[in-house]
Order: sequence, then structure tokens, then C-alpha cells
Amino acid sequence: MSAPERTRVAITGMGVKSPAGNSVDEAYTTIMSAKSAATTVDELVAENAPVRFACMVPDFPMDGYVSLRERRQIDRGTQLALCAAADAVRDADLPTTLPAERVGVHLGTGIGGLTSMEATALNHGDDPAGIPVHTVPRTMANSAAARVAMRYGFQGSCTTYATACASGTTAIGEAARRIRYGELDAVVAGGFDSAITTIMVAGFARMRALSTRNDAPWSASRPFDAERDGFVLAEGAAMMVLERWDAAAARGARIYGEVAGYAANADAFNIVAPLADGAVAARCMALAIADAGLGPADIGHINAHGTSTRSNDSAEAAAISRCFGATAPPVTSVKGVTGHLIGGSGALEACVALVCAERGVVPPVANLADGDEFDFLDIVTGVPRAVPTAPALSNSFGFGGQNACLVLTPALWNS
Repeated sequence: MSAPERTRVAITGMGVKSPAGNSVDEAYTTIMSAKSAATTVDELVAENAPVRFACMVPDFPMDGYVSLRERRQIDRGTQLALCAAADAVRDADLPTTLPAERVGVHLGTGIGGLTSMEATALNHGDDPAGIPVHTVPRTMANSAAARVAMRYGFQGSCTTYATACASGTTAIGEAARRIRYGELDAVVAGGFDSAITTIMVAGFARMRALSTRNDAPWSASRPFDAERDGFVLAEGAAMMVLERWDAAAARGARIYGEVAGYAANADAFNIVAPLADGAVAARCMALAIADAGLGPADIGHINAHGTSTRSNDSAEAAAISRCFGATAPPVTSVKGVTGHLIGGSGALEACVALVCAERGVVPPVANLADGDEFDFLDIVTGVPRAVPTAPALSNSFGFGGQNACLVLTPALWNS
């Protein structure tokens, strides 16, 4: 007996609030320009933080998304998540006839409500009786997912994933599985974080994970470059609306593409350092490609995790070489522009990777001046590169060895 045909998972909506722009098209344009969004942050300067720059989301009129009263009740990261989710839901134009219990919310965060937690501790640590009444819901890691579900009345599984820098990718992949298995018909999925605070910056700096180019922040994030000295902390949120392909097609929805493959595993090696030989990360990539029913030769380009740290870039390059051999497709990393959104990074990069795959172009890696160390890879530099329309592989490798990979296929691609 042949196996039943697998349910395909369509992407029908996307929403982005990122340092590169507050829509998918804005982010795409900025990333193609290879112009870094890193800038000095006055609050970090005032607090004499060891690193005084980051990648911030540009101001936008939040009143149309979140009321002033609601903003007082929720963390900055949750605010950005709600805004990105609103854009994605609007973009998808989900029918109101969908049963509420068949629509879920799956979000990822590496930090949760840290901004609010830190502010509460600093402002009210010596006055417990004065702690704001909304402190607990503001700091709960699942607050953003709950708020999205509440806003739209979605009653399917409402789940929050915390797999460090892989959180957004994990959320999208696990959401796709729920649709594949027939548990849900549609899911709002993505990731978010906002952790540009004195304590978090100092903590990452203490680990020597952050770039220290305070005098030239625009040049600080330089994935795969010989002079890389750490990542640039960023904030933001990115969301997708996933649906059953057949249902989306039947209602005439615009389908951007498909979550064709997903895999996750763990290095089981070190809490902050990746496995240097990239063996487990390579297996994760291979599993995601196989899950899509494809082979390595079908991948048109790789959106690398590419953090601009010494160990991560080296380990990921080794992993790509293990997975693809001498015929690896073009490789990019958008973090040279956006910085590292932590739990939001994988979701933003999935959106961008899909748009790039659809349009047949790969963005250059910003600030990459000397990539000789990785001359065995085809890393895109200088200007965008035209490529055939084909599936993209998007990698996310987080602290704790949390690996997650997505294969995203443009709607018009035919294998």
C-alpha cells in the first residue's frame, strides 16, 4: 500500500518589523544594499555599557497596531511581535469562516520578556510593594503568542519555543508539522526578541560574543570575514501565515511559497560553542533537504546563520562543506545588515530567503572584505547575484547546540 500524499504547507502571509525595515519589501531592499543597520544607542552610552551600539527597529506608527494602554501592559518584544503578526494576517487575508480551533499560533523567542524584567528589577528592586501589576504577564515568555491568539480569537495550539537563536526557525518548522499532520489548517508562526538592555549587552560582552567596534558600528557585523570579532545585537520580529496548500489554493490566496522541509537536532556539545567540525549541523541540513524530498543539488542558495563570531562561522562553513561537498550553492548571511535578532533572526531570514529564492537573487554579505579562510565556499560578496529560481535553505544554530533548518520553495518553482 502506498503512503498517503503529504499535506503541503503554503506560505500566504508575511510580516516584518526589523532593523532593515518594517515590511518584507523594505527589509529586502536594505539587505540587497548591504548597508549595515547598526548604530550607536544613546541608552547604552548613558549607562557606560561595554558595547554601545546595536541594530534597532526604525520608528513606525504603532498606534495602528497596539494602543497606548496595551503598550503599557506588554513588553517591547511582544509589541513588535503583535505588529508583525498583524501585517502577516492582513497579508494572508485569512477567511473569517476558518474554525477558530483549527488556527494556531507558534512563536519563538530566545529572551522572552527580559526588557521588562530588567526594568522592573532596576526600578522597583528595593520596593517590592511598588512592582507594577502587569509585571508577570509582561515578562512571561509565552505572552506574545497568547496576545496574538487573543487578538484574533485563534483557539488552536498556542505554543512558544525557546531554542535560543534557532527559536523562530523552530516555531515555523513545528507549525508546518502541525499542518502536515492534520492537527491545524493554518498557523501564525515566527519569532521575536528585543533585548537591547544594559545587562544583556554586558552579559554577551562578558562572554566575548559581541563585536566591540564602538567607533565604527556600521562595520561591526562581518560574517565570514577574517576580521570578525563578534555579533551585533538586534531586535525585531517576523511572522508567516502557514496554511494547507490545497485550502489556500481553493480560496484563491496569493501563495508565496512552501515550507517544504524542516529538521532540528542538537550538537550535545557545549552550552555556547558549536561543534567545531559541523557534523551535527550538517546532518540537520541534510535532514531538512531530505524532508523536502530534494537533494543537495536542488538548493539554489543557502541563507547561513552567519553570526560574525569566530567559532560559529567556522563551524557552519565546515557543516556546509560536509553537507554539500565541493558543489555547495551560493551562500549569504543577512546579519551583516540586520545584526542578530536572537529568537527573531531565523523567522526574518526565512522571509527574506523565500523572497530571494522567488526573485532569483542572492544578497551579498555586508562588510566581507577578506573571506580567504572560507574560499572553499561560494560566498556572495560585493553586489547581489542573479541565480535561477530554486529552493532556499535557511540555517539557524543557537546556543546549546540547538540546530534548526528550513527548506523554502518558491510557489512557481517546479522540481
